[in-house]
Amino acid sequence: MAPSRGPQPLARSLHTTLSNHRGPVHVARYAKGTAKYILTGGQDRTVRLWNPTIGTEIKVYASHGYEVLSISVAHDNSKFASSGGDRSVFLWDVTTGVTIKRFSGHMGRVNAVDFNADASVLASGSYDATVRLWDLRSQSHVPIQILEEAKDAVQTIHVGPTSIITGSVDGHVRTYDLRKGQLRADYIGQPVTAVVPTADYTTYLATTLDSTIRLMDAGTGKMLQSFKADGYEVKNYRCRAVFGSEEATVVAGDEGGRVWAWDLLDGQVLRPNPPPRVHEKVIGWTEHHPTDPGEMVTASADGTVKVWRHPGKS
Repeated sequence: MAPSRGPQPLARSLHTTLSNHRGPVHVARYAKGTAKYILTGGQDRTVRLWNPTIGTEIKVYASHGYEVLSISVAHDNSKFASSGGDRSVFLWDVTTGVTIKRFSGHMGRVNAVDFNADASVLASGSYDATVRLWDLRSQSHVPIQILEEAKDAVQTIHVGPTSIITGSVDGHVRTYDLRKGQLRADYIGQPVTAVVPTADYTTYLATTLDSTIRLMDAGTGKMLQSFKADGYEVKNYRCRAVFGSEEATVVAGDEGGRVWAWDLLDGQVLRPNPPPRVHEKVIGWTEHHPTDPGEMVTASADGTVKVWRHPGKS
């Protein structure tokens, strides 16, 4: 194998635009593994399933009465969960399009949902400042646990093998160690809109409303690197930074419709700097394909979802 020449360039060639949503698109999630499917959720109260390779819509899931803000896909791609303005969490069968379960109890919109590894438990985080854990194997519709430590809206959740990580408008990232029964709160100092851990859970990215992305040590809460740029602006909307291919880069959309990339190690902006404007409005969601180094997706308030690949890749 040839020696590494630094981070691979970002997939910036527009492959297709998915534009059936009416109004802002808040979330776009890839199916797990090598599967090439995308689920999107939007202001139009729908979740839509797409084949991004040929740019076609496969199915529409329409039970929400309010906007869809979050989607999580189960490990085997047979089910997904969605949440939003309904104050409820919906569990869906992908193939039939039927709502399997609906969990109520939050007192405000549900900003984030995430499955555990085997999709036996679902976590939901809300504007009501709580996280609720739902047992999907039980017939009960009562949460098995409620986490009430946040002092303001919970914007983001990640459920790992042994921990649950949450980010809140109160400026904290909280890590609940499920084995030890311990909580550690990292004070970031700015409203947290997204938290994305590395595959080994030793570090995580925190996106905040001060136009800064921070790489944090998950064990100590110490900041290891920060990512900023002249022109990168995230001050009013929930945006999401993620790791690029092989976790060598940091990728994020901004309120100006641009997609930025930084070198993870030195924090330098990768070219082009500044990047071109590729959406007409804020890019609220960015996601890299889980296994394909040459594909990513962005979702925007302009009503479109765009799939990006390397030039020449079909």
